[in-house]
Amino acid sequence: MAADVRREFLHLGKLPLDDLRSLLARLQPRDPRLVIGPQIGEDAAVIDAGDRYFVVSTDPITLASDRIGWYAVHVNANDVAVMGARPRWFSVVMMLPDAAATRRMAEAIMVDIEGTCAELGITVCGGHTEVTQGLDRPILVGQMLGEVAPPHLVRKDRLQAGDDVLLAGGAAIEGTAILARDRSAWLTGRVPPDLLARAQGFLIDPGISVVSAALAAAETGGVHGMHDPTEGGVVTGLCELVAPSGLGVRVVREQIRVFPETDAICAALTLDPLKLIASGGLLIAVAPASTVNVIGALDARGIPVSAIGHVCPAADGLTMVRNGRVEPLRPADRDEITKAFEPE
Repeated sequence: MAADVRREFLHLGKLPLDDLRSLLARLQPRDPRLVIGPQIGEDAAVIDAGDRYFVVSTDPITLASDRIGWYAVHVNANDVAVMGARPRWFSVVMMLPDAAATRRMAEAIMVDIEGTCAELGITVCGGHTEVTQGLDRPILVGQMLGEVAPPHLVRKDRLQAGDDVLLAGGAAIEGTAILARDRSAWLTGRVPPDLLARAQGFLIDPGISVVSAALAAAETGGVHGMHDPTEGGVVTGLCELVAPSGLGVRVVREQIRVFPETDAICAALTLDPLKLIASGGLLIAVAPASTVNVIGALDARGIPVSAIGHVCPAADGLTMVRNGRVEPLRPADRDEITKAFEPE
């Protein structure tokens, strides 16, 4: 009986894929203008508005407590940009903890939101603010609306076997920044102070935005699909990249860029950097004939990018080559960052 009860409880972070798939199966499309709706591997909806498509994403910020306005804008803008759309309008729900809410806290978050939107040319168009009972930190839920001409929509169900898979940026940039900032007291003395300081700056450099990289890649015309890996890291992101197409993927572990700062912090906390929340990285599936053009477009903007594998027929499954050995590639049961915030 006790075992049955335990199975009812869920871990922190995203729902397990089987549970999510079951929930999404209950949803029925009632408007034929919905081009892409809720499904595994898609982080934004697409709505046909005639001469353009509207692309809509919704994402919360629940783990970070520092610069959460910055996070909220960027993670939602990323989900829109990977579909080739330019982020335009942002709405946000701000929930402040009842035991700690102050006017200064609310103002600092809103200033952060507006400043970040200004940098990306986004207009804040609405939302909701409140002091909420039972929270121990501020929680933001953002919604981003973007637009794209229908012929320029980038959608993952257009992936083809043989496509190259590229990674722009690197693995776990967001996770590195969160851990360095929110677990700095624990990490002090366990990693070199200069490394910790650099990691705290990952929020800005290399940064968690992939908007510039995604739009530059889309403009080359050879991209078949893009995905910004978030919860569950690069490993889960790769599974999500190919999910809408039903195809497989094979990647080489040694080709996946992991920054030294990320390696050191993950080693100190005994975390897997490839399963750590990863905004700031961009997965791109591109026709081989266009790979050079995509890499060139990103290089021109100073964005590091490397080929890490290729899309495979469905029968080949999801695999990773590590030290010359082939192993299954499975989505993370939960993001590694949740382990760092569990009660000790």
